[in-house]
Amino acid sequence: MQRMTRQRASIADLLAATEDFRSAQQLHEVLRARGETTGLATVYRTLQTMADAGQVDVLRTAEGENLFRRCERTEHHHHLVCRSCGATIEIDGPTVEAWASLVGATHGFIDIEHTIELFGTCADCAARR
Repeated sequence: MQRMTRQRASIADLLAATEDFRSAQQLHEVLRARGETTGLATVYRTLQTMADAGQVDVLRTAEGENLFRRCERTEHHHHLVCRSCGATIEIDGPTVEAWASLVGATHGFIDIEHTIELFGTCADCAARR
């Protein structure tokens, strides 16, 4: 169990107040704007620690950047993310779960894990087009 430092508490508080996925750099900029002296490397380390503990969800963008958001659910789930505004909905995917297990079993694999994120345009952003 990691000790709760002032920096970790600041990052956790910021994530708790943020609904959408944010990059480590974006979170670091907000902390700096608030007068925090937390370094970018500390932000990255803290986010990785929180991800390993299941406290944050990690989303990898098409550009390869990791985005983070406080995890609302402890059970396995997926995300539906708006490409325009970043609005995110946590979703269950029983069909995906069954498909992943079937594909793994067909090829002799066990202990199957997967990460699936769905991207699209939310109704609000589509209406503004």
